Amino acid sequence: MNKNELYPKVFTWLFVGLLVTFLTGYCLSINEEMVYNLVSTVPYWLLIVIELGVAIFFSVRISKMSKITASICYLIYSFITGITFSTIFIVYNLSSIMFVFLVTAITFLIFAIIGYTTKKDVSGWGSFLMMALLAVIVTSIVNIFIKSSTMDLIITLISVVIFLGYVIYDMKNVERLALVNSEAGPIYGAFQLYLDFINIFVDLLKLLGNSDN
Repeated sequence: MNKNELYPKVFTWLFVGLLVTFLTGYCLSINEEMVYNLVSTVPYWLLIVIELGVAIFFSVRISKMSKITASICYLIYSFITGITFSTIFIVYNLSSIMFVFLVTAITFLIFAIIGYTTKKDVSGWGSFLMMALLAVIVTSIVNIFIKSSTMDLIITLISVVIFLGYVIYDMKNVERLALVNSEAGPIYGAFQLYLDFINIFVDLLKLLGNSDN
């Protein structure tokens, strides 16, 4: 599969995933009572566990996965993320969410173009970015107990930089995934870029978003 066929497929699936997530979050947020009942009934950690399970299954089985199975995994993940996003639509102003989404989209597009056009070999970035991300996760857990606003700001800024690096890395990685599995590879490539976009959006929302409460 050449690049002219591959990347339109990847970005179509990326758009579909983001559409499912944001529509789900917005539609649920219209009924705040339902969201509160859902959050109180279904433990937040359970949603996270399901997301992790889908992501791990996706990554482990990608070489042998059919297009239909990959599509289902991706859409399930996008839907569950949408459920968790319903609280974002309640907490933050809609205009603020739309502004941050636009900033995220523009920033993401710039780094995606860099990833698409660069001739630099970024295959070695994977392990570095993963170690940096693990360090951010561990530090974030520690900061839950310390409750330092300064540390939270630093963690968020570093997280944005890490996921922007992931955008470049994953744009290059799409081509390798298509070689591994020409049917499911583009969907998994879209899934990885989807994760980058979502994490950048959440981080920028923390930095730039205006809360209703």
